[in-house]
Amino acid sequence: MKSKGHNRGGKRIIVGATGASGLPILVKCLELIGEQPEYESYLIMSHSAVLTLGQETDLSAEQVEGLADHVLGPDEIGAGPASGSFATEGMLIVPCSMKTIAGIHGGYAENLILRAADVTIKEQRTLVLAARETPLSPIHLRNMYELSMMPGVRVIPPMMTFYHRPENMEEMIYHIASKLLEPFGIEGKEYRRWTGL
Repeated sequence: MKSKGHNRGGKRIIVGATGASGLPILVKCLELIGEQPEYESYLIMSHSAVLTLGQETDLSAEQVEGLADHVLGPDEIGAGPASGSFATEGMLIVPCSMKTIAGIHGGYAENLILRAADVTIKEQRTLVLAARETPLSPIHLRNMYELSMMPGVRVIPPMMTFYHRPENMEEMIYHIASKLLEPFGIEGKEYRRWTGL
């Protein structure tokens, strides 16, 4: 595990990232968590996430890791998040591939992302899945439906919204990142909620 060498607060959020499209949303989520002094992030990026990062951003894996308080490798299966006794507020996986959704659904904990998600479910902590795929097959829909019925699990696909009148892609990314972090009690400063007509 790589760490900045200090603990910012008592509220830990595990942040997993897989190889699906949507790595700019991961970056924004890490930035928003970083603005909260009482929270600290534990980042786990899959090998595929690092490849996708190079396709979707100009950032290196090291730069993204620098936004997290702690960094764990996907093969560190003995790390803290692999145990239920490692206290956390829960876990966010952004983006979350359908392969990862299937692994979580089947309890196939072959790496630290899947094991941490498995632990989050069994401990009934908050698990937020930024599910990425389109179109969705019956298999995808079944897996997400059954996961959504479990206590604490929220499936939040990063869908575009327009009621807040976004002027650019950055504002759209900010909005969905804020929605993904809301279940953990984090409020983005620029997050614009629906206030009615």
